[in-house]
Amino acid sequence: MQVTETLSEGLKRAYTVVLPAAAIEERRMSRLVELGKTLTLPGFRPGKVPLPILRQRFGSAVTGEVLDQSVSEAMQRIFAERGLRPAMQPKVDLAGDAAPAPGRDVEFTLALEVLPEIVPPDFSTLSLTRLKAEVAPEAIDKVLAEMATRQRRLEPVEVPRPAVRGEVLTLDFIGRVDGVPFAGGTASDMEVEVGGEGFIPGFSEQLEGLAPGETRSITVRFPETYGVKDLAGKEAVFDITAKKLARVVLPEIDAAFAERIGFDSLDELRETVGRQIGREYEQLARLNLKRQLLDQLAERVSFPVPEGMVEAEFAQIWARLEADRTAGRLDAEDAAKDETSLKAEYRAIAERRVRLGLLLAEIGRAHNISVGDDEMNRAMRQEAARYRGQEAQILEMLRKNPQLAETLRGPIFEEKVVDFLIALAKPEDKTVSAEELSTAAEG
Repeated sequence: MQVTETLSEGLKRAYTVVLPAAAIEERRMSRLVELGKTLTLPGFRPGKVPLPILRQRFGSAVTGEVLDQSVSEAMQRIFAERGLRPAMQPKVDLAGDAAPAPGRDVEFTLALEVLPEIVPPDFSTLSLTRLKAEVAPEAIDKVLAEMATRQRRLEPVEVPRPAVRGEVLTLDFIGRVDGVPFAGGTASDMEVEVGGEGFIPGFSEQLEGLAPGETRSITVRFPETYGVKDLAGKEAVFDITAKKLARVVLPEIDAAFAERIGFDSLDELRETVGRQIGREYEQLARLNLKRQLLDQLAERVSFPVPEGMVEAEFAQIWARLEADRTAGRLDAEDAAKDETSLKAEYRAIAERRVRLGLLLAEIGRAHNISVGDDEMNRAMRQEAARYRGQEAQILEMLRKNPQLAETLRGPIFEEKVVDFLIALAKPEDKTVSAEELSTAAEG
């Protein structure tokens, strides 16, 4: 094998490789002979098919197989001899015909980016703070109130009167933009809470004082970020007819309420809700702790990252941003920026993600951190559980498709490395309010 380096620039490498015709032909003949030992063709005894027939019938397929194997082995030898660690799948181009004629050398070019040399920072310099928040009785009360709201009942108001905030009107309405009705703007017997959420801002608030049997026209403006692009930012007029009025009756939060939803007592219900809130606080604290860790790691390391990996990461980020833009979900801050600035900002984010990902991978490799079979099986079961009614099919698909299952390994590996680093950093505990914890977790 003859190898000529044609590029060595930063993390990019390129080579021209020539595989001797004699070596290719030897492997080709060896494979044909091996195939002939077991092959059965009409008119020939098993294992007695003449070589010329084998070459005629299977020569092309065998040549392709031998080329694939020879190129793959040559690549691995080059990587091993030169100490190369490819960052992504190398690009291979065969010179000339895909299946060169016997007696002709095989030449191909190999282009790749290699992983950079990564020197992890001094972990003793990491300074982390683990935020902790106590579950206040008021937080439990709020959750119980929300549970009671979901079990509310509506009591008809028999004598017509103007509606007040918090009551429920049954309405017929038709909405128009520029005098033309629009899709989704018409409804009959729609129950709407006066002053409640879930409608266009300003819609339910203007229902206050409306009585059954009355009509009213109201004007609202769709948000600029509204999900329907043709309506975003536009003004709409709704002609509304009120038909019925009901007041909301909430259940008492007592022992009977607790029993109704499957608990032995109100105390047991409050304890369960408290534990659930506590777990949510722990998740927020973990999120904040991880953000602190990654921010400090990003400040302490600086090494070149493979352009191909950055481009792939940026492409994913930009595709999601374009989808949000098309759906009208782009946040106001991003919507105000020109495309050049936006691309530069998100390309920097992509580069940071790739650099931190490579750093965590190197730390994990250096400290023998891995994802076990039990962890992978648990992750596959959790993934399958997301598809209700199709759990068995999804699980089977993951088991039969190792590449698909591998997409679950990365996040598990990252969290294990993060846990390893957090343990090394020995974070200090700090008690904060639930509001401070939530704000810190949002970054």
